[in-house]
Amino acid sequence: MAAGLKTIIALSFVLAIGFLLVILSAALFHNYLTLLVVATYVIAPLPNFICAKCANPDDFMGDAGYAVVDFGRFVTGFLVVMGIALPVMLAHCALIQVPAMAMSIIGGLLIYGTIISFAQFFKEEQDF
Repeated sequence: MAAGLKTIIALSFVLAIGFLLVILSAALFHNYLTLLVVATYVIAPLPNFICAKCANPDDFMGDAGYAVVDFGRFVTGFLVVMGIALPVMLAHCALIQVPAMAMSIIGGLLIYGTIISFAQFFKEEQDF
């Protein structure tokens, strides 16, 4: 499936809404701790990409590179859960307000979803 201009525009729009929600959650409530969510969601896909490149798909032994890929998925999952749990923990400790927590979580999920969708739409297919 070829990703066209409409896909790029839609993903850009969703990404802009996600960043807007996270920035507004920080600016409206005068507490910039919610911006930490952006860092976790931007860093979250990196272990998958790095570990996928480190695994050797050309090896004749089929199980050789799966441990590296599984480790990358584990670290990515940890970062995604941390992106959701961090605003909840900050709200529980009364460092941020509950509406800021909700805006930060929704915006962060939109950002991460856009990054994953972009990677899925524009990944190169390998020919054997």
